[in-house]
Amino acid sequence: MNKLFRSSTDSKLTGLCGGIAEWLGVNPTLIRLIVVISALCSFGTVTLMYFIASMLVPKMPYSHF
Repeated sequence: MNKLFRSSTDSKLTGLCGGIAEWLGVNPTLIRLIVVISALCSFGTVTLMYFIASMLVPKMPYSHF
């Protein structure tokens, strides 16, 4: 089973969406779109959860490249 890491190579803001996309095996743009639409519809709750998750999910170690 793969571990979830923030992406070092596919990072726009914190690398969380890129890491989730790598973990799920989908296009990072799809994950980013889902996060943005969810953030707009949730009155900021998703934005808060995004930044908390960015602090909790570790950055991908260089040995995984």
